[in-house]
Amino acid sequence: MKKFLYLLIIVPILSFNTIEKENNIVGKWKGTGLKNKIGYFTFGKDGYASFEVNGKLMGGKDFDVKGKKASMTYSVNFDTNPFEINFNLSSPESTIQKNMLLIVKFKAKDTIILASNFNEIRPTEFNKDNSITLHRVK
Repeated sequence: MKKFLYLLIIVPILSFNTIEKENNIVGKWKGTGLKNKIGYFTFGKDGYASFEVNGKLMGGKDFDVKGKKASMTYSVNFDTNPFEINFNLSSPESTIQKNMLLIVKFKAKDTIILASNFNEIRPTEFNKDNSITLHRVK
């Protein structure tokens, strides 16, 4: 009976830790996009996200869009397959409010494939025109 209770308590705890590690999107990710340009996506623990291409940074808690202060946040839905990421760009100084809807799947612990139509329409599949493979920067 003690073994059964032990398993009943330990197995869910171990399972939760494994799932969390597998779906951990937080961190900096590097990929090569169109025209072989290297870019980075950063998903912060604080819910802010940013992109960097050719040294130009867009996103995060505080950045400039057309002379106005803006921020970019993200949310993740791990309950779908592939899972969904929503980027939200907003500015308290203007009417700027943009969303970008993505789908993402883990290929390995430190490799994801991300797909976007680069607008407010979420893609339904991964293909060569809408996808990029990203590797976690350690």
